[in-house]
This record gives sequence, structure tokens and C-alpha cells, in this order.
Amino acid sequence: MGDDANEVFQEYRNLLFAVAYRMLGTAADAEDTVQDSWLRWSGADRSGVADPRAYLVRITTNVALDRLRSAQAQRETYVGPWLPEPMLTSPDVAEDVELAESVSMAMLVVLETLSPLERAAFVLKEVFGFPFAEIAEALGRSEASVRQLSTRARKHVEARRPRFEADPRERLKATERFLEATMGGDINRLMEILAPDVALWTDGGGKVRAALRTIHGADKVARWLAAVSRQSYAGVEVRDMRMRTVRLNGEPALIIDGPAGPITTLSVDIDDHGRVGAIHLVANPDKLKAITEGHRLPL
Repeated sequence: MGDDANEVFQEYRNLLFAVAYRMLGTAADAEDTVQDSWLRWSGADRSGVADPRAYLVRITTNVALDRLRSAQAQRETYVGPWLPEPMLTSPDVAEDVELAESVSMAMLVVLETLSPLERAAFVLKEVFGFPFAEIAEALGRSEASVRQLSTRARKHVEARRPRFEADPRERLKATERFLEATMGGDINRLMEILAPDVALWTDGGGKVRAALRTIHGADKVARWLAAVSRQSYAGVEVRDMRMRTVRLNGEPALIIDGPAGPITTLSVDIDDHGRVGAIHLVANPDKLKAITEGHRLPL
């Protein structure tokens, strides 16, 4: 029975991690959630389990909810803006526009503004397409209550994360232009690419130098980026930095490496006019472990 339990769990492991990551926003918390789910699954009486997939998602969702409630209290005392932990994704994820959108940094930032139950309902329904009856069972709520949660969450997300109709190839080109301008510290080129109301979030977690508040406006953001591109960072001199473009969270992004590994990531959100509307810079070393280890986001 033990081998059967492990075989079934491994079949759905990627799905469970994908659910947990969207619920919690960090690879470390998602991995811990999956491990806790395994302990509960392996120790449970599975003789009456007709649908292992639904059962495992229910376990994972509830473990993630407990972690999320605890995490939200901790994040209130976090130094500076809190951003999700970036993860490498394969090119085929980017080809699925909806899948890529569901793990984009911009989307995960919006999900942070939902209540834990709203976030669970949104992830399970809008991302993974679970029926309301299964979500209700997972959350221990009535189906009517879950429908309300899902509707409220969807409206909240749509208000803060409108769908853009720009051609994905054009968005890719705009992102690449931005990354090139940033690497060159070219203020004039940056000003041409940035939306007037662009916002820059920098997450250093109090462990490395970062802006303690979100920076707004094209002029301030361009000058900040240009200045940073010419300075040592996290103890690494500019001459010792290497920059590479990768796929993070389904989108093209920039990783800046030092001799010992990644020191920051930079990803952007392109608006419907092909301009950069939001920039997410993650430099907290605790949030670069998944990238350092080459861990890729499944699903």
C-alpha cells in the first residue's frame, strides 16, 4: 500500500506544487506544503478515496491556507515591498498565454491582495478549472458560498489586472527593448519605453539595498534604474556582474549574476500600448534559492 500511495502522490505532485505556489507565492512554502500534504496522504485511511486527485488537492489547499494565514501576519512586518519568489519556467509555458499569465509576477502580486479563501477559490476555479462542488468540499464551505468567493475574487483581479490584447510577440519585443536599455543604463531609452505611471517594486527583504517604498513615475523609475546599473550591489562590483535574459514566471526577464550566483531578478509587465507599466525587482537572497538551484516551475 505504501508504494501505491507514493506512486499516486508522485503522479499529482507537480499539480500540487503548482496549486501551492499560486496560493503562497514562494517556492519554499510551496515545497513545504507539498511535503506536509504527503505526510497527511501517506498517513490517511485511503480505502474510501474514490478520486485521489481531488483528495490530494483538498489536502494541499488546506495546508496552504493555514500557511497563507500565518504568512500574511509575518508579511505585515516585512522590510519594504513583499514580492513573490521568481521561478524559472520553460518556453512551452510562455506559449500558453493563460497559463503564463496565471504565474506572472504581476498576477501573483494581485493575488496577494485577496483574502486566503478568495485566493483559494480563484486559483482552483480560474486557473485549474475545478468545479464549484469540489472547491466547496476542499474549502469546507457551501457551494453557494464558494460561488460568491470566486465571483468576488474574479472581479477584484479583473479590476487590478485587465487582460491585454497586445500581440505576445510585440510584448516580447517591448520587454527585450526595456532589458537592453536597463543593462545599458540609458535614461533616454528607458523614458521612451516606460509608461508615464509606471511603478517599480524592489524586494530586498531588509537584507540588501532596496527602495523601501514603491517608486512611481517614468522619470523617477528611469533615474533609479540607471543609477543602480552603475553601482556595486550586494557586495558585487559592476565589472563582476553578468546579465542574462531568461524565462521567469512565464515571461522574459533579467537575472543579474555575481561570482557566487544570482543577486537579483528583474521582470516587467507590459501594458496594452507596448510600454512597461510595472517592474518587479527581487534581490532578497532567500527568494533567489529556487533560481540558484535551477528549480523550474511545473505547470
